[in-house]
This record gives sequence, C-alpha cells and structure tokens, in this order.
Amino acid sequence: MKCISLHEAEYIAHSLAKEFLNYDEPIPDFKTRYPNKLESCLEQPFQRFDNKELYPSLIDKSTLLFYLIIKNHPFENGNKRMAVTITLVFLHINDHWLMISPDDLYDLACIVAKSKPENKPDIIARLRTIFKRYFS
Repeated sequence: MKCISLHEAEYIAHSLAKEFLNYDEPIPDFKTRYPNKLESCLEQPFQRFDNKELYPSLIDKSTLLFYLIIKNHPFENGNKRMAVTITLVFLHINDHWLMISPDDLYDLACIVAKSKPENKPDIIARLRTIFKRYFS
C-alpha cells in the first residue's frame, strides 16, 4: 500500500482544495502549515507495533488520516477541506475511491471537527462504516 507523501499533499491535494473547495474562507499557502503536524498525520496510519500494522486495511488508514488532519489542525485554515482532498488523493494513489460527493464528504468532516476528542473511537468507527459504504 502506498502512503501519501508530503509532496503529494502539497502539490496535488492542496491545489485541488484551493481550486474546488473554496468556501467562505481561502486556504492559506501550504508553507504556513504548522511544522511536523501534517507529517505526523500522514505517517500515523502506517504505524507498526511488534511487526504488525496497527491500521491494516486501506479503509482503516484512510479513516484515520481523514480524522487526524481534521482534529490535529496542521493548517491555519482549511483543515476539513485538506482532509477531504488528501483522503481522496490517498485513495486514488491506491487505486480506490469513495463514491461520495466532495460536499457530502466535507459535511462528514464538519461532524468530525465538532466531535469531542474522547469520542474518537466512536467517530473512527462511524467513519469506517461510511467509508465502507462508499468504497470502490
């Protein structure tokens, strides 16, 4: 399984988010992100323990990636839009897609953003269920 690189996040996902998901507020330049937060979000779905993947499936990895980019706020603004585009790019480079509209996925991102940190396991489980439903 391919991970999404920082380069792909910047040149593909950031460009797509700026072009197609421009709501009331613009997305700031990529270089204004908080140091190392995005890198951590991109790496955490690939963690291993005792030589076993903690998030073994593509759906596990993509739901965690989506969640982390929203909740860890690696950007000054546009975290939900970046979560949408980075997740879609990640799935694309792994030859899969979510057959859900970007606007519906963004609405899901809003739910994640409003969730409380202590509800993380439930939110991740809900995301996994929704992603499975739209996974292709």
